[in-house]
Amino acid sequence: MLNTTTNNTNTTIVRNYIILAATVMFASMGLTDTFFAPTRNSQQERLNNYGQVVSAGLVSHSQKLGR
Repeated sequence: MLNTTTNNTNTTIVRNYIILAATVMFASMGLTDTFFAPTRNSQQERLNNYGQVVSAGLVSHSQKLGR
């Protein structure tokens, strides 16, 4: 009787550990894909380019105002 309970407890612990490990693995893969997705990187580059254009326009406008 004691042996059956110990085996069930060990089986439950191992099962829960496997479920937890799989959940953490899939969640980390999802987060990694979210932050390192090629579409996000290209969007960030596009935003950086827009930022350069806007800052160049602001510099040009401020130079015209200063003259």
